[in-house]
Amino acid sequence: MADINKLKDLSTQTRRDILRMVHGCKSGHPGGSLGCADFLTALYFEVMHHNPKFEMNGVGEDVFFLSNGHISPLFYSTLARSGYFPIDELKSFRKLNTRLQGHPTTAEHLPGVRIASGSLGQGISVAVGTALAKRINKDDHLVYALMGDGEIEEGQNWEAFMFAAHHKVDNLIVTIDSNGQQIDGSTKDVAGIGNADIEAKLKAFGWETLQMNGHDFQDIIDTMAKAKSMTGKGKPIFIIMKTEMGFPIDFMVGSHKWHGVSPNDAELEKALAQLPSTIGDY
Repeated sequence: MADINKLKDLSTQTRRDILRMVHGCKSGHPGGSLGCADFLTALYFEVMHHNPKFEMNGVGEDVFFLSNGHISPLFYSTLARSGYFPIDELKSFRKLNTRLQGHPTTAEHLPGVRIASGSLGQGISVAVGTALAKRINKDDHLVYALMGDGEIEEGQNWEAFMFAAHHKVDNLIVTIDSNGQQIDGSTKDVAGIGNADIEAKLKAFGWETLQMNGHDFQDIIDTMAKAKSMTGKGKPIFIIMKTEMGFPIDFMVGSHKWHGVSPNDAELEKALAQLPSTIGDY
């Protein structure tokens, strides 16, 4: 049985980490990071079977790929809080010679990072290939991936969707952060791919689809459990996760303007005041 209160405390602390990291270097992407904090907390602390004693090949464990790599502050905080590397290292985010680059890379050999994901549209292809490798190696663990809804405008995603369904890659669970925002504005204004359209398209491509509330831990846990139960049955799984960019900070929530802008000193203090934590900052 999941300890929802513990997960809430962890995601609150992760959100504090995100804001302080982005503020500390005066750059980064807080909006999507804040919005996906509950999901990644649930994934790493409840859903996935993973090992912080990191091995790049991921044999004998579930693996995760962050396709929308610009939400790296969330990824780094989650990895650190999961034990992959010292929490104190978060203060080096985007600093000179850091392992915590603005977008995750493999050159720095940061534990937990298996691909460079600065360029959008590539993560699902890697996830599909890894899932196939697990099947060939008779490794019954799962592959998880997260992508953004603005990212779905990249054509490579659709090639990966088509390939995965055709080859019955049924040990793969892909989640899309459906917050309706991207750097230039709302997704409906930029490219017009709506929530219902995404589900219809993925079903037409041959995927199983689910929907969940990305700010409700019980719904996340229940939906991921259902997704797990659907694996091994000939189809990849696609989850449409509804979130709000900048959640739950009152002056950030729902606005694409916080996609890639760091808070100033006053904004940081105002935001942190909305995120009381008992765990402790780095």
